[in-house]
Amino acid sequence: MESNFPIRKIIHVDMDAFYASVEQMDFPELKGKPIAVGGSEKRGVVSAASYEARTFGVKSAMSGIQAKRNCPELIFVNPRFDRYKEISKQIRKIFFDYTDLVEPLSLDEAYLDVTINKKGNPSASLIAEEIRGRILKEVGLTASAGISINKFIAKIASDYNKPNGQKTVNPEDVLPFLEDLDIRKFYGVGKVTAEKMYQLGIYTGTDLKLKSIDYLESHFGKSGAYYYHVVRGIHTSEVKPNRIRKSLAAERTFSENLSSEIFMLEKLVHISEEVSKRLKTNKVAGKTVTLKIKYSDFTLQTRSKSLHYFISDADLIMDTVKSLLIQEELTNSVRLLGISISNLNTDKTGKKPEDKSISMQLQFRF
Repeated sequence: MESNFPIRKIIHVDMDAFYASVEQMDFPELKGKPIAVGGSEKRGVVSAASYEARTFGVKSAMSGIQAKRNCPELIFVNPRFDRYKEISKQIRKIFFDYTDLVEPLSLDEAYLDVTINKKGNPSASLIAEEIRGRILKEVGLTASAGISINKFIAKIASDYNKPNGQKTVNPEDVLPFLEDLDIRKFYGVGKVTAEKMYQLGIYTGTDLKLKSIDYLESHFGKSGAYYYHVVRGIHTSEVKPNRIRKSLAAERTFSENLSSEIFMLEKLVHISEEVSKRLKTNKVAGKTVTLKIKYSDFTLQTRSKSLHYFISDADLIMDTVKSLLIQEELTNSVRLLGISISNLNTDKTGKKPEDKSISMQLQFRF
C-alpha cells in the first residue's frame, strides 16, 4: 500500500495521572490511596485523580461533591503547580536529549518527532521505551507513549496501554487500527459529537469511512473534512517546537458563592492582575477580553469584547471586564470567575518548514 502524504516517526508521551502521581511520590503516605488534586468535598472541581480514585469513577473536571459521593474515602490534596512545572521541566530536558522537535501540549504531555534524532536510532519504539525508562529512573514517575506516522494516531495510541505502557501503530497497521476504533476514541471527537455520530449510525472508524466528505461537512461543518481525512490516516500537522500561544487566562473558584456584583468586581480585580502578570511575563498583549462566569447551578456563560488596540495592563483589562459584567442583571449566585485575553500580538508570519511527501512503504519500521 502506498500513499502520498508525509510519513514521520512521531511519539506522544503522556504522563500517568501526573498531578496525583507527583503528590504520591512526594508524600509516600498517599501511595496506593484514592486522591484528588484540587476541589474539596464541599467546593471546587477535581483537577486530577489517582488511578485508585479513578476505579470509583472519579475524574478531572468532576465536582468535588460528586467525587466524594463516588469515593467516600477520597483524599483531597491542594494543587502545587510550581512543583508540577519543576517536574515537567525535568521531563522535557530528557526529551531534548533525543530531538529538538518537541511540542508540549501541557505540563504532562508532548509530541516528539524522532524521524531524524540525536541518537541516530531508527526505531521510534525503542526511543520511546528508553525515554519512559529514563523518566522513571531520573524523575520517579511512570509515563505512557504512543508511536506512529503522525500526531493524531500517536495520541490515540498513547492511551491504549496506560498506565506505564506504550503502543506502536506501524504504517501497514494504520488503516485496520482506525477502522476498528470506537468513534469515541478519535482525538477531536468529543462527547456531543460522538452522540451525534451515533445517531447517524457512525460507531466505528469503518462506519465513518463509509461517509463522503460532503456528507460529513453537511452534518459537522468544517470539522467534517478533518474526520474524513483522519479516518484514512491523513494528518499532516507537524510537531511545532514553538507553538504560537493563542490566549492567556486566569480563573478562581470561590469557597462561598458570590451574590453581589460588588464582591465579583473585587475578585475580578485580583484575577485581572494575575492575567496582566502572565501577559507581561510572556511579553504579549491582546485585543479580545473574555469574562467567564460559572453560576451556582453550574451553568456557564462567557462574554467577550474585542478592542481596536492591544492591552496587557491590569487597569485596562478591568475596564473592559466591568463593561462585560454589567451587560445583564445577575440572576443567580456565582461560584467561579475567569478572565482570558486572546487575539494576541504574537508573530504569526514565521515560515514553516516545507513538507516533503514520502510514500508509505511497509519496510518503514517503527
